[in-house]
Amino acid sequence: MSSTFDLNERPDYDEVLQKIADYVLTYEITSEEAWNTARYCLMDTLGCGLLALRFPECTKHLGPIVEGTTVPHGARVPGTPYRLDPVKAAWDIGCIVRWLDYNDTWLAAEWGHPSDNLGAILAVADHLSQKRVAEGKDPFKVKDLLEAMIMAHEIQGVLALENSFNRVGLDHVVLVKVASTAVAAKLMGANRQQMLSALSHAWVDGQSLRTYRHAPNAGSRKSWAAGDATSRAVRLADIAMRGEMGIPGVLTAPQWGFYDVLFSKTNKDQKLKPEGQREFSISQEFGSYVMENILFKVSFPAEFHAQTAAEAAVTLHPQVRDRLDSIDRIVITTHESAIRIISKVGKLANAADRDHCLQYMTAVPLIFGNLTADHYEDSFHEANPLIDVLRDRMEVVEEERYTREYLEADKRSIANAVQVFFSDGTSTEKVEVEYPLGHRRRRDEAISELRSKFHRNLGACFPQARSLALLELFEDQGKLEQTNVANFVTEFAR
Repeated sequence: MSSTFDLNERPDYDEVLQKIADYVLTYEITSEEAWNTARYCLMDTLGCGLLALRFPECTKHLGPIVEGTTVPHGARVPGTPYRLDPVKAAWDIGCIVRWLDYNDTWLAAEWGHPSDNLGAILAVADHLSQKRVAEGKDPFKVKDLLEAMIMAHEIQGVLALENSFNRVGLDHVVLVKVASTAVAAKLMGANRQQMLSALSHAWVDGQSLRTYRHAPNAGSRKSWAAGDATSRAVRLADIAMRGEMGIPGVLTAPQWGFYDVLFSKTNKDQKLKPEGQREFSISQEFGSYVMENILFKVSFPAEFHAQTAAEAAVTLHPQVRDRLDSIDRIVITTHESAIRIISKVGKLANAADRDHCLQYMTAVPLIFGNLTADHYEDSFHEANPLIDVLRDRMEVVEEERYTREYLEADKRSIANAVQVFFSDGTSTEKVEVEYPLGHRRRRDEAISELRSKFHRNLGACFPQARSLALLELFEDQGKLEQTNVANFVTEFAR
C-alpha cells in the first residue's frame, strides 16, 4: 500500500462486538440458579445504595444538574425524592450502589463489581415503564430487570476472566460502561445494527485511568466512577437509538483502534505485550456463569481482596484485645492481587484511601472485633491512633498457592491469613481464611446473612413495616418477577 493514502474499505464490526450483541439480543437464560441469584443480587444492590444515603459525601452528588428540573416520567433514585432523566438517574443510582464498596464483586484477571450496572438498568427500565403505562402499554416487569442484570454481569465478568485492564493502566469501569450500554440498548428496543453502534461507541471513548484507586492518589472518585460509567452507557445507547452510525473497527483498527492505542503495552514498564496478548481473549461463550458464581460482600464493607483478612482478624480479636499494647508484629499472608491493589503504607488521606488499604482493614477488626462503613470516616481514624500503630507493625508476604488458586476456575479463592506476634515471644495461631462469606463455596451459609444485611440497610431509610413488606416481596421469586418495574421502584421512593 502506498504511504500517501489509506485503503478506505470499511470493515465489518469487530468479532467481540458481534458476540456481545448476539448474546444480548438472542440468548435465553434457562439457569434457575442464575435467576435466583439475580434476585438476591438485586436485593443486595438496592440495600447497599440505601445505606450509602447516610453519608453526605455521597448525597451531595445526587439530584438534577439544574435545581428544580422536572422530568416527565423521570426515573426515580431509590431512597430519595428525585425524578431525573435516565442519564443523570443512572449516574445517581450507580453512585449510591457503589459508594460504600459493599456491593457484589467479581475477581479474575480483572476485578470489578457487576451490580454497578444496575445504575443504567434501573434508570432506563423505570423511565420507559412509566412512559409505557402513560401510553397504555405494558411496563417492564422485574423479571426484565433480572434478565438485564444476568446479561450485564456476564458481559463484564467474561471479558474480565482473562483480560487485565488494570495491567494496562485502565480502570475496570470500562467494562461497566460496555455491559451497561448493551443492556440499556436492549431495554430501549435496539436492533442488531443499533446495538453494534452503541457498543462501538462505548469502546471508542477515552477510558478511565486507575489513578484514583491507587496510592498516593486514591480518593472518592472510585465511589462514583461506576455511576459515571452507567450514565455514559445510557447516553451512548440513546445516541445509537437515534440512528447514529457506529465505528466497526473500533477494537482492531491498526494504529487508531482500542487494541493498539490502549491495550498493547504493559502498564509498569510500557513495553509492548507479546503480539498474541494485544487483543481480548474470550475463553468461554456468554451464558449465565458470572451471576451463578458472583461474590457477595456479606460481612464487611471492605475491598474484596481484604474480606478474608478482616474475617481472620475478627477471629483473632478475642485473643489480642487485651494485649494490643504488647503486639510486636503482625504478619498478613496474602495473594499477589491484594498486594498490587490494596497493600500500602504511609498516611491515609480519606475514607476511600482506608477502604483500599489491606493493613487498615486488618487493624480495625483486630482492635474492635468488627469492620463497618463508619470505621473509614476521618473522625473515627483520628480518634484511634492505635490503628496506625498496628499498621506500622505489619508485614505483608505473598503465598504462591494463594496467588495461583485465586485464578484457578474451580477454586477462585481470595485467601488471606493473619498471625499476631507479641513482645514476650508468644504468638497467636495463624488464622487462614481461603473463601469469604458470600463466595459460591459459602453461598448457603451467606444467604441468611445477606437477608439480614438487606433488612438493616432498609432500616436506614424506611420504617419497620415498609422494610418488612419489601423483604417479604423479595422472598417470593414468582411474585417479584411479575411485579411491574414502575410499581417496584415506587416502593423504594421517598
